[in-house]
Amino acid sequence: MKKIPAFVIALAATLSVPAWAATQTVTLSVPGMTCAACPVTVKKALSKVEGVEKIVIHYDQKEAVVTFDDAKTKVEALTKATENAGFPSTAKH
Repeated sequence: MKKIPAFVIALAATLSVPAWAATQTVTLSVPGMTCAACPVTVKKALSKVEGVEKIVIHYDQKEAVVTFDDAKTKVEALTKATENAGFPSTAKH
């Protein structure tokens, strides 16, 4: 059986993940969250977006903090997901 040189394995691993992919975190302002059930709906909508890794809802501040893989999704997809669930949002800068 032939052995594969370590540098070939390392090269393959490097090429399999885009170098520009990175985990990003964005805070979304969701002013329409006015009841205790609202954060559940917002979190459920965001969790369906491919690439979302973590969601923390701050109901009292009407915010959603979302950690995502920027190679799989963009902030626009996150705001669209909340809007489609009935909770328009904007990214806080």
